[in-house]
Amino acid sequence: MRVAVVDIGTNSTRLLVAEVADDGTLTELERRTRVTRLGDRVEQTGVLDDAAMERVLATLAEYRTVIAAQRAERAVAVLTSAVRDAANGEAFLARVRGHDEALDARVIRGDEEARLTFRGATSERAPGDATPTVVIDVGGGSTELVVGSGAEVSFHVSTQAGVVRHTERHLATDPPTASELDALAADVRSIFEQAVPPAARDAARMAIAVAGTATSLGAIDLDLECHSANNVHGHVVPVATCRQILERLAALPLSERRTVRGLHPDRAPTIVAGVVMVIEALELFGLDATAVSDHDILRGAALEVVHRGGLGGAPAPGT
Repeated sequence: MRVAVVDIGTNSTRLLVAEVADDGTLTELERRTRVTRLGDRVEQTGVLDDAAMERVLATLAEYRTVIAAQRAERAVAVLTSAVRDAANGEAFLARVRGHDEALDARVIRGDEEARLTFRGATSERAPGDATPTVVIDVGGGSTELVVGSGAEVSFHVSTQAGVVRHTERHLATDPPTASELDALAADVRSIFEQAVPPAARDAARMAIAVAGTATSLGAIDLDLECHSANNVHGHVVPVATCRQILERLAALPLSERRTVRGLHPDRAPTIVAGVVMVIEALELFGLDATAVSDHDILRGAALEVVHRGGLGGAPAPGT
């Protein structure tokens, strides 16, 4: 089956069109990403900004053309943290549905987001590989930490730590000050420690980091002129390297951060917070490195649509 999945996140709106075979083999036909910053100022105002919503709707109009050209048989959209948190999230969901009636759009709960992310991140593992793994999904408004072995999830949590949320909360200076960075790290550390019990921390033997912060880390470490999923997927970044990249990025003003090789300019405003979160997650689980994966919730949702007939997301925010 040919399926299209749109991930409407706090920081970006992404598209995957793929052919999914009955045996689970997935062939990507189209993948696009646009930084739309839907979660701008939700931390302060509690509502989605009008301009941010229009950016997402304009991106969806572009994606609709791509989906039609690829002749996808099913098209679904998942809306995550920003929409779950915003007082006008339900109204925005209605706008998305009215914008494109062929797009099955729904808000998914944090636990569903975590499960789909784990499925996508581990989808290409060998059948007998049951290495206990934590999948780290750093998003704009939330970070999902998912522990499992093989295809089974043993622990998952969706935390209120996100690159947009925490950049707005802590980083007011350009470049950020040492005290701002310390406060950011302490806040994230506290959130993670309260969310993940010791047994779950001790279970993981390796880490897979997904989404924009992770792939940016891989691309920066590899000094890529242009982000290529084929080059960063599977690349292993030691936590010591993460710290070196953090020190480098945090010392640069935003204008210079936008020019760093491997980093998309639109991710420059939030990348410092993102790297802090990856480091804090690895420290929490006592791991000294993470593999970078370009397979995440988009892939997990595509597999879910084909093999289970749809997604189990909530019909509206607040659930």
